[in-house]
Amino acid sequence: MKTLDYIVLILVIVGTLNWGLIGLLNFDLVRVLFGDMTLLSRIVYSIIGVAGLYSLSFFGRVASTTD
Repeated sequence: MKTLDYIVLILVIVGTLNWGLIGLLNFDLVRVLFGDMTLLSRIVYSIIGVAGLYSLSFFGRVASTTD
């Protein structure tokens, strides 16, 4: 599980960096690397989205270890 958590954390960081670039510089790194809504870019966005949803489980695990 720990390896999966690190992979998810890296994907979430990549996603937040991409959104930061979009917000600050109007530069979409995923679009530049994989194309404008190509199948590959949709897969990358989907994987990062699923990683974001999975990262919500971190709150439950942190709360259970601090009690």
